[in-house]
Amino acid sequence: MRIAAVILAAGLAARMGRNKLLIEIDGTPLVRRVADAALGAELAPVVVVTGHEANLIQKALGDRPVAFAHNPDYADGMAGSLKTGITALPPEIEGALVCLGDMPDVTSAQIVRIKAAFDQASGVAICVPTRLGKRGNPVLLGRQFFPDVLRLSGDVGARGLIAENAEYVREVPMEDDAVLTDLDTAEALEDYGKRR
Repeated sequence: MRIAAVILAAGLAARMGRNKLLIEIDGTPLVRRVADAALGAELAPVVVVTGHEANLIQKALGDRPVAFAHNPDYADGMAGSLKTGITALPPEIEGALVCLGDMPDVTSAQIVRIKAAFDQASGVAICVPTRLGKRGNPVLLGRQFFPDVLRLSGDVGARGLIAENAEYVREVPMEDDAVLTDLDTAEALEDYGKRR
């Protein structure tokens, strides 16, 4: 089963006030932590969608074996980056794990669990991690939903698409808050630092 990763790393990070994906957690830029988790789960290819400060994102990823896809319209919102990432995938890919670039604690083991829940043959074509009943990220979408992703516009992700296709969804419970933790604001970063 060929599962790819699409890491969304194009945004302006306006609420943070600086490029949050370059913030170092334990000496590692945030976007590299996410890429390492995807690579450790043996997803391939791992496509990093760039936009704002693309050269710095590429530099932060160093020699990691990832592919880059640039979204020139990154200021228009998340949908464009999703479409850029999906379009960059080779035709044999059966599903794409959509990763937010600002989730510091998602592990390779959690991604492997999400991937293991994916079973298009039995109708499970969307896998969503949960923590205490609350849905989080990253989300795995089967190829059958790629055309729906390509019709998205504006600053929206796949939440509506997932809601409209509930019969294909499998929730994957997790034992910690990693799938709910993203660092969107300076306050979120400060709170995260206090919890560690």
